[in-house]
Amino acid sequence: MSSVPERSEIDEAYTWDLESIYTTDDDWEAAYESVADRIDDLAAYEGQTVDDAETLLAVLGLRDEIMREVSTVAAYARMRRDEDTTNQHYQGLTARAQSLAADAQSAASFIEPELQDLTREEFDEMVAAEPDLETYDHYVDDVLRMKPHTRSAEVEALLADLSEVTGATGEVYNMLSNADMTFPTVEDPDGDAVEISQSNFVNLLKRPDRDFRKRVYENYFDEWASVRNTVAASYKNSVKADVKTAQARNYDTAREAALDGPNVPVDVYDTLVESVHDNLDKLHRHAELKRDALDVDELRMWDVYMPLTGDEGPDVEYDEATDHVVAALEPLGEEYQSRVADGLDSQWVDVYENEGKQSGAYSGGTYDTQPFILMNYQDDISSMYTLAHELGHSMHSQLTKEEQPYVYSGYEIFVAEVASTVNEALLTNHLLETVEDPEFRKHVLNEFLERVRSTLYRQTLFAEFEHEAHRLEEAGEPLTADRLDDLYRDLKADYYEPAAIDDRIAREWMRIPHFYRAFYVYQYATGISAALAIVDTVLEEGQAAAEDYLEFLRRGSREYPLDLLRIAGVDMSTSDPIDRALATYGDRLDEMETLLS
Repeated sequence: MSSVPERSEIDEAYTWDLESIYTTDDDWEAAYESVADRIDDLAAYEGQTVDDAETLLAVLGLRDEIMREVSTVAAYARMRRDEDTTNQHYQGLTARAQSLAADAQSAASFIEPELQDLTREEFDEMVAAEPDLETYDHYVDDVLRMKPHTRSAEVEALLADLSEVTGATGEVYNMLSNADMTFPTVEDPDGDAVEISQSNFVNLLKRPDRDFRKRVYENYFDEWASVRNTVAASYKNSVKADVKTAQARNYDTAREAALDGPNVPVDVYDTLVESVHDNLDKLHRHAELKRDALDVDELRMWDVYMPLTGDEGPDVEYDEATDHVVAALEPLGEEYQSRVADGLDSQWVDVYENEGKQSGAYSGGTYDTQPFILMNYQDDISSMYTLAHELGHSMHSQLTKEEQPYVYSGYEIFVAEVASTVNEALLTNHLLETVEDPEFRKHVLNEFLERVRSTLYRQTLFAEFEHEAHRLEEAGEPLTADRLDDLYRDLKADYYEPAAIDDRIAREWMRIPHFYRAFYVYQYATGISAALAIVDTVLEEGQAAAEDYLEFLRRGSREYPLDLLRIAGVDMSTSDPIDRALATYGDRLDEMETLLS
């Protein structure tokens, strides 16, 4: 019998308040029909977008109104489905909402190509004639910026039609890794059979029995060896598609094309890699500390995920976690702190696991709703950090929508992880300042160190791998399974110099789905670097620095990512934020070493 409760058994106080969006499903249906009827009104403007200032304002305003309504319709359906993923009714509503969103995007697809017929001077003249267009100044600047990489209507249509084909390698990989591959079952120390899966692999490598971890590791990667040529062919063609698409859009490299979307210079990527390499000694210290804590002669790849504490952490019930998180946010000011507390009391969070509930955690909601957070809280330190993380996203969205029009209410991935990681870092600081229990402190430090290891170092290693893979393709060199294994093995040996590097770990690149979304992962590393640098400044300088950070949150996407972060006092075009983040990592290593000794 399952120990996971039915949703009806969860106290309503620990569920989110989706009735605040639509009181009933009938209200959702009415909203769906209303916005569906308006989509044709937008499509009717095709060919007229830049006829005059009044028409341009009308087109952009109508598009924003429709997208706002569509996003709310889609969010409600998706969150209802996530309460119980087996519910066929809400699966149906979600599918309908997805189709509605696709129809709306299609209807609006003419706008940006038509905007690119304007010059900057012509748009400024339109603003003079229709001052309300000033709202769209940055948006139009971004659209016009991409004009050199936008092809003729015929070529753009062809590229759009081919996008499903060029992206098919990722779908093939997902089907192979999640549907067709079957991993072995291994026996745990109690004699129970444990089936290895994609979702439980890392958690199994945190089990205290070393022989069990080794069996899991070997069996898992041996299964990948059986499909290595298929995965290599899939990834090779994914890289080739990136390169060819970039060339079609007049970019010199695939990396340049990927980073140009959010307007991030490639120098930022290179600076991250160089700074991390300059600080590999700290990661090596972490590995050596782990080897000593585990009392092994040599750290092996099946030991890397083991916590330095070596055992399960203390219980942290949800209400205790909320107290810690709210208290930790004090450096950001009383208003920010009280708004988080009010949100926690206002059913922002769907707290506990129930039968059929979507796994993991996320921050949701739309421009016209309160924030919503899905969790599967497990009464542990990691869940407390996840709560702090998602509240960071929610407050970022909340402050943005209160200050910005809809067109700037989102934000690029480059800055998205900053707010969440700032909250995590403040939580670490608060717990280390207020909790005296040495065992609890060790678990807090381990949580912090593992997040830096897995986010800053590991994602930078991934970034190096995919950059080199694309460089090889652009140079006309073959991307075979052996070549990819060798490339990954060499990187792993650099990053984990104190550990033993075996042939199986050379296949780890095969299990990373993010590689099919090229030049994405580096943003996790820059995000945590920026966040830790911001926290250092806030703790050192106080209210003024906190207000700069909050202003960054309020700006949404009204400016480009690097300019936004400069508001918060961080210049990601330099190595300084990365060096500061890694200095903090080094200091925490010192603290942990002291506690362990």
